[in-house]
Amino acid sequence: MCMLYLHQDYFGVCSEPVIKDNVVVVYEVLEEMLDNGFPLATESNILKELIKPPTILRTVVNTITGSTNVGDQLPTGQLSVVPWRRTGVKYTNNEAYFDVIEEIDAIIDKSGSTVTAEIQGVVDACVKLTGMPDLTLSFMNPRLLDDVSFHPCVRFKRWESERILSFIPPDGNFRLLSYHVSAQNLVAIPVYVKHNISFRDSSSLGRFEITVGPKQTMGKTIEGVIVISQMPKGVLNMSLTPSQGTHTFDPVTKMLSWDVGKINPQKLPSLKGTMSLQAGASKPDENPTINLQFKIQQLAISGKTQSESSGYVWRKVQTL
Repeated sequence: MCMLYLHQDYFGVCSEPVIKDNVVVVYEVLEEMLDNGFPLATESNILKELIKPPTILRTVVNTITGSTNVGDQLPTGQLSVVPWRRTGVKYTNNEAYFDVIEEIDAIIDKSGSTVTAEIQGVVDACVKLTGMPDLTLSFMNPRLLDDVSFHPCVRFKRWESERILSFIPPDGNFRLLSYHVSAQNLVAIPVYVKHNISFRDSSSLGRFEITVGPKQTMGKTIEGVIVISQMPKGVLNMSLTPSQGTHTFDPVTKMLSWDVGKINPQKLPSLKGTMSLQAGASKPDENPTINLQFKIQQLAISGKTQSESSGYVWRKVQTL
């Protein structure tokens, strides 16, 4: 995860073509990150001083002069008591942003009840502050957080005693913490799915209808909704009409995908139509598995709220 995060910070995306195009830089970064196979330097701002991020101009200069992206001087932060932050940082505009991103993985039965659910969350930060700032973050209900993993800058003893995050942050982008929220602490799932899928014994046609709607979203908009369902093997084809968005059905894999987009509570999106069934096949299952993906900005489904006592603001809270 650390290497993936760093590669995204260096190159924008982490993919096979990008790694092939920047294989020398990748090896240089790995050489600085690891010492005999053990993590040594993993801070993005320190690594960027050691190994300069690739640019078109730097690539051209390196080709002509035969130089490399390796820096000539050891970062000043490496010799301080806070090696994750370089010294002498100066900004005209001081700002710090914190993004809370939560991913919920839940199983809902056909009656709408939650069978099992869990939340994996992270707090990503972008800090651009002069000097050596000392920040404090507190949560209104920190007991919800379980299996918490901190950035080395966090003072763990204070978290253990007061459940307060106190830290001198690195410069730039970094992941402050990751956490898990167990099922017993979850609030209601903020979206529901109603379906009506039926097959007749004496007919080669079946009926399909599915509707998606919001539930307890606190007025927030549900975006990026995608419905995916694995249809029974006896379904040959589907003739469906969506009220919004686009859909596809693969007759080979029997996979139905409906890209809904944004949900309007005043006009709930639906997908209706018929299914062509294989002649002579047994009656298929009327309750196929339905997978739902969605995104909600400015809503933490765990119910975790936060405050910041150092004069900076939260930029984004997101549920996936």
